[in-house]
Amino acid sequence: MVQSLQEIMSKNVATITPQQSVAEAAQIMSQHNIGSIPVVQNGQCVGIVTDRDITLRAAAKGVDSTTTKIESIMSKNVVTATPQMDVHEASKLMADKQIRRLPIVENNKLTGIIAIGDIAVENRYQNEAGDALSDISKSNATLM
Repeated sequence: MVQSLQEIMSKNVATITPQQSVAEAAQIMSQHNIGSIPVVQNGQCVGIVTDRDITLRAAAKGVDSTTTKIESIMSKNVVTATPQMDVHEASKLMADKQIRRLPIVENNKLTGIIAIGDIAVENRYQNEAGDALSDISKSNATLM
C-alpha cells in the first residue's frame, strides 16, 4: 500500500517570516540543524529560504545579514504538496522540479514538510528517493 505524505512528513516545522533577517534564518537553521526554512506569512507558505540562498544571495554579495530581510533572498515560486499526496507522486514532483524539500500545505496553511531523506528512510521507497536524488544531482551537475 502506498503511503501518503501525511504519514511520513515532519509536522513540527521551523518557519520564518519575510520580514525577519537573514541572520535570524541562519540562527534558526543552526539551532534546528536544517538546511531550509519555509517562509510563512499569516499561516501561508509564501516562500522558502535555503542555506544556499543565504550563501549565494546574501553572503557572496556582502550584504548585512542583520538588516537584510528574508523576502529579498527567498525563493518565491514554492512547489508544495498536500498531505494526501502519495510518496510516489512526491518523489516524481521533487525530481521533476529539482528540489530536495517539499512544504506540505492544506487549506492554504503550512502543515508540514518532507525532505528527500524522509522518503529514503522508508525502506520500500529507497529506490524512488535514490532515483529522485539522482535526477536532481544530474541536473545540478549540468548547471555547473
